[in-house]
Amino acid sequence: MTTASPTLHPAVRNGSFDVEAVRADFPALSLEVNGYPLTYLDNAASAQKPRQVIQRMVTAYEREYSNVHRGLHYLANAATEAFEQARESVRGFLNAASVDEIIFTRSGTGAINTVASSLGQAIEAGDEIVLSIMEHHSNIVPWHFLRERKGAVIKWAPVREDGSFDFEAFKALLTERTKIVAITQMSNVLGTVTPIKEIAAAAHAVGAKVLVDGCQSIVHMPVDVRDLDVDFFAVTGHKLYAPTGIGVLYGKLDLLAQMPPYEGGGEMIREVTEDYVTYGVPPHRFEAGTPPIVQAIGLGAAVEYVNSIGRERIAAHEHDLSVYAHERLGALNSLRIIGTAPGKGGIISFEMKGAHPHDVATIIDRYGVAVRAGTHCAQPLLARYGATATCRASFALYNTRADVDRLVDALVKAQDLFA
Repeated sequence: MTTASPTLHPAVRNGSFDVEAVRADFPALSLEVNGYPLTYLDNAASAQKPRQVIQRMVTAYEREYSNVHRGLHYLANAATEAFEQARESVRGFLNAASVDEIIFTRSGTGAINTVASSLGQAIEAGDEIVLSIMEHHSNIVPWHFLRERKGAVIKWAPVREDGSFDFEAFKALLTERTKIVAITQMSNVLGTVTPIKEIAAAAHAVGAKVLVDGCQSIVHMPVDVRDLDVDFFAVTGHKLYAPTGIGVLYGKLDLLAQMPPYEGGGEMIREVTEDYVTYGVPPHRFEAGTPPIVQAIGLGAAVEYVNSIGRERIAAHEHDLSVYAHERLGALNSLRIIGTAPGKGGIISFEMKGAHPHDVATIIDRYGVAVRAGTHCAQPLLARYGATATCRASFALYNTRADVDRLVDALVKAQDLFA
């Protein structure tokens, strides 16, 4: 199944794009904070939304809104068509083989929990689940449920001091008892990009299923689930310039067809009687109840927006920003940057000597600079580096070198204050 070539954004030129023209699409970026232009560097937590996505959702509410799949009237048909077109857009974005492999969930967290709760029904005491120490809590806690409730054993793949993934140490963890490997493709703290294709091959060699947390990577790099040969891939919408309340679970169709449902209710059934129930086929088997209709349509619009600029162009732009930011931040002697792995994404976590990250983030907010401060839902990883919290600056397609300069200027002011 092929997808038509996207209509290019007017800002696109050959291998790059006019970032100022793209910034004009994002209303929030015109805001001022404390008299300073907003410098939004909290994209790993959630990205701003372009007008194209906002307006598409307004149109859906105003002109196409009804429940999907269940009505025969005009609005029901319009809503269903828009909803299913969004599914097709996501299918193409991931290069999945079929729209039946694309399940809409409430979030990336919901996608991971769907797999853990469904596959988890077959987990027995002593079965092994391999994670990396970099995982977000959303890709840790559901597996702890299986440890607590089913007696599963969790094993942890390490990272090196620079934050790079230790593939050989990971392979050494795999045994015939390994049932699930659940690993991020891009760390939300370090920016480290993991070798998913090689990880999947090694896991499959011992008969394990592979789930990838793609909530960060899908924003910053091309993803081809068939080339990676992963069994499951989890995505969240709100980091991908789409609204909150929408996520995606990709799963290989043959696996989804064998898996028991995660939730029960309307839409996921084939037949319900007083004595038995039969379940529908994927993806509907895993979409109980009224789905996030307009949110899914918004996600489809976000995918089309990213396609109009081009993921290769976005990746090149963000790589330039990341290199520049590492150079400028690395020149500040008061900072400790955590995570310098080769090929990392546009995420920089750091500590300032003599200052708590919360205090640093509060001070630089006075100058309009927005970063995240805290554990970033990755407490095992921070413990590995002897940290309880960090500041994190994270880049999106609309960020510029000027944003990096404003971050550095604000940090210098904070540094002087805490000295």
